[in-house]
Amino acid sequence: MSCKKFLGAASAALTIVIAFTLVLAPAAGAASKYKVLRAFNGSDGSTPYAGLIFDAAGNLYGTTVGGGVDINGNVFKLTPNADGSWAENVLHTFNGSDGAEPFAGLVFDAAGNLYGTTGSGGADNFGTVFKLTPNADGRWTESVLYSFNNRDGRGPYAELIFDAAGNLYGTTAFGGNLTSSVCIGYGCGVVFKLTPNTDGSWTERVLHTFNGSDGAEPIAGLIFDTAGNLYGMTDDGGDLSACGGYGCGVVFKLTPNADGRWTESVLHSFNNRDGANPYAGLIFDAVGNLYGTTQGGAYGNGTVFKLTPKTDGSWTESVLHSFSIDLGVPLAALIFDGAGNLYGTASSGGPADGGAAFKLSPNQDGSWAYSLLHVFQGDPALAPYSGLVFGSAGTLYGSTAYCSSSSGCAGVIYQITP
Repeated sequence: MSCKKFLGAASAALTIVIAFTLVLAPAAGAASKYKVLRAFNGSDGSTPYAGLIFDAAGNLYGTTVGGGVDINGNVFKLTPNADGSWAENVLHTFNGSDGAEPFAGLVFDAAGNLYGTTGSGGADNFGTVFKLTPNADGRWTESVLYSFNNRDGRGPYAELIFDAAGNLYGTTAFGGNLTSSVCIGYGCGVVFKLTPNTDGSWTERVLHTFNGSDGAEPIAGLIFDTAGNLYGMTDDGGDLSACGGYGCGVVFKLTPNADGRWTESVLHSFNNRDGANPYAGLIFDAVGNLYGTTQGGAYGNGTVFKLTPKTDGSWTESVLHSFSIDLGVPLAALIFDGAGNLYGTASSGGPADGGAAFKLSPNQDGSWAYSLLHVFQGDPALAPYSGLVFGSAGTLYGSTAYCSSSSGCAGVIYQITP
């Protein structure tokens, strides 16, 4: 399996300096207005890998993988000012023992507390689930809800989700069955549930342990359907004859049983021709179709795909867009607008090879039209690993993990007005 592939990239994300030649053609999609809201400087955060969320007052929240006092990453808040600028406030800096490298985004509960994961750190250095509680003085208090021990998961790189009862669900890319003949020594990953106890502690339970043939390395997060089933993707596994013997990844479903256990079923196994190695999560449309991205495919680049359920319980995959010409590598989930258009990012590729924000619009014949919203040219932003989120009036917000080597910054938060 490709354990070293992801862990190597995660470690390198804190130290790589990306050099780009900035003598480039003007960005495509010139009608879209692009603005940098915040450029990180290292001390206030570095490498914002994950997506953003809004609160009801219009403030943005996110995480940085590195930076801060102990270089273990931060949780931050961006507040809009009357003059159009944004003020950053670091809510928490990780110190290793309480977590490190928060690759995932955040989620609010109904009381305004924030929850997230760190890819490493904690009691055994295998990652944590944490909570941030706002105080009356404006500061936030962090508490570690759970530290993984490898047997019950390792490397929670994805955002969490709540169910209606207040339980948390997530994935770890590694850990679980450490004796697996496929994921030898490090495990193929797990799906887990955290249940709050009356004393304030949380109990973890592994809902599914991957074995390779049913998926491996679930880097992406989960979503629920209306019946309470969970859906997700794994970066590797599935058909182990594909993608160099590691498998190209799967789309899976977890169905709860009356006895409390969960049954996994593979909805689709990628074969490289139709996509490979999905990093990001899935989304539903209004009629129950699933949409997602893969970072690989037949042309060595990524795809945007759709899965349609059939009456017999199986699902049909169709590729909506292949980045054969656009040279894109999408690592983030998609979002819909009210008109049924899809929006996403490609972390690299595009006309300037620094990544791009794109839109896919459905045509009457069933095809989808691809258009560029913004091309990242190192001005200063590069490599949008995270997806997009809508603000007011259709404005889009996102982050890039890096900057051009000449800019001196360590990733940005940006705004695009289509």
